[in-house]
Parts: sequence; structure tokens; C-alpha cells
Amino acid sequence: MAPQKFAVFGTGFWSNYQIPAWAEVGGVELVALYNRTVSKAEKVAEKFGVPRVYGDPEELLRTEKPDFIDIIAEIDAHEPLVKLAARYRVPVICQKPMAPDLQTAESMVAVCREAGVPFYIHENFRWQTPMRALKEALDSGVIGAPFRARIDMISGFPVFINQPFLRTLEHLIITDLGSHTLDLARFFFGEAASLYCQIHQVHTDIRGEDVATIMLRTERGITVTVNMAYAENFLERECFPQTLLFIEGEQGSLELAPGYSLRVTTREGTHSHRVAAPLYPWADPAYDVVHASIVPCNRNLLEDLTGQGRAETSGEDNLKTVRLVFASYESAAKDQTIHFQ
Repeated sequence: MAPQKFAVFGTGFWSNYQIPAWAEVGGVELVALYNRTVSKAEKVAEKFGVPRVYGDPEELLRTEKPDFIDIIAEIDAHEPLVKLAARYRVPVICQKPMAPDLQTAESMVAVCREAGVPFYIHENFRWQTPMRALKEALDSGVIGAPFRARIDMISGFPVFINQPFLRTLEHLIITDLGSHTLDLARFFFGEAASLYCQIHQVHTDIRGEDVATIMLRTERGITVTVNMAYAENFLERECFPQTLLFIEGEQGSLELAPGYSLRVTTREGTHSHRVAAPLYPWADPAYDVVHASIVPCNRNLLEDLTGQGRAETSGEDNLKTVRLVFASYESAAKDQTIHFQ
């Protein structure tokens, strides 16, 4: 099969990892970059040997006729670029969070559906090596039916230095991190029947919330608490982001502990082993497990594009996560539990 020709739209922080991850997957050829500031695209093109850059996304689509595009731009650029790709009948991958509000996300999914254009969201946390190992253990039935779980995400990484636009977002941590953690809740435990959320702001120089606690009750009757915070200003030292989980079942418990230690506790005792992610030379060591997860996520999306598999994180599927994100804000604003039909 000939390589799939693709273009990247947006050459900010994450393009430095998304582009080499595609090279790890193989079967693709990056033919062009688009960025509103062309000089930034030129620097990334030089770094990765991309032959052409554009300051006009439509000109890129007309000229290059790519097999798909990968949008790595800021959130407000997602909708116009996705809809432009749909108009040109070009399959489109879009980084999370999909959109700044639920109505926009629903519109993006609808436009691609009506155009018959494949639409995917690059949601990679479920593809982290420790998460896949934890899911395999849970699905094995070793702890029986789960009834309660906790997902904790806290980051001491300098997120506002790497992505300064986050300071200006009205909706911050639930759209940014909650898109990941709520997708993990769905991945492990199924769809939500109800949700309650509380938010808080620690940083004084940002617009949105940087702390959130969400409690879900799933359709399977599992209670899931999701905690998240951006905390680099009040940690004693910088620490890399890590997502921790604790799952209680009728016959034992599963824990993904610091250092990616997977612990299984049953009547036979506790067994623990470290689940290491692949190490890539292009990955930032502080983000190693996150950057490594980009590779299998991209591979899964490419398999769907080429008819060799099915994407886990289509736009249609991710819309369910987006609804949880904005239901969380509604719950926090009203101090009420939100129930889903």
C-alpha cells in the first residue's frame, strides 16, 4: 500500500512530538505544514524535513490534495479547519479538546457526518502503556465486578510556560485535562448515568479553573471520582504529569501507583510490577508515557483510515466525552447533579 500523504495544521508545542510519532508508525508521508505564522511553520519544516509550508489552509488543501490532515492548532482554530477539510472531503484528525463549547463540537461532528468525511479526535491517554495494561487486568476479571474507582491527575509540569494560551481560557482544566480523564472513565467503566462537579482556582494569574473534582455514577452502577489539578506553583519541586487509578472490585482491587506500578490485590495477596512505556529519542523525558502513547493512538487512527481496523476515538465517540466536560461545568455552576437519559 502506498504511503498516506498528510499535512499538519498548526506547528506549536505538540507538533514537535506528533510529527515524529507519525514517523514511528510508518505508512505515511508528511507533505506540508500550515501555520498562521509562516515563520513558525518554516522552523518546524526545517527540523523534520517537510518540503512545503503554507500560510493559507485552503491553498494547502487545493494544492497538495492530502489523504488526511492532522490538526494540532489551538482550540479556537479547530472548528473552521475541520469544516474546511469536510468541504474538501479530506479525512481529518483533530487534537483534543475538540471544541470550546458543546454546540460547536456537535456542529463539527454533524458537518463531517453529513459530508461522509472520517473525523477523529486524537485522544491518547487511553493509549498509554500503563492504561492498556490496567484495562487488560480489569477485563480479565481478576478483581471481579468493579463497584468503585478513583482517577487522580496532578501535574507539577510548567504547563503555562509550554502552552501560555491556557492562561486565557474561560474553561480550563476540565476541557484540557478532563477531556483525558473523563475519556478514561468511559474507557474503563462505560457511559455515565449522572455527574456532580466542584471546581476551584489556585493560580491567581489565569482566567479559568485549575482544580476540579467530578463524581460519576455509570450506567453499570460504578461510582467513579475524578480529581485533577494544575499545581506547579505550590509543589516543592517540578514533577512530571501522571495519572493514577484505584479500582475496587468484588474480589479485590487494582491500582496504578506512582512510577507506573500496577498492583493487583486479591485473597492470594498483592502482586506488583512496573509497566514501562517505550522510550523514544524525540520524546521529552518528563512526558515520556504521554508522548509514547501518541504512537499507538496514531496507528489506530491510520488503521481506520486504511480499512484495516476501527478507530476507538472517532468524533462521534469523543462527543460523548465532550458532553461530560460541559455537564461538569453546568453541575459546578448550579451545584447540582446532572442526570443523563
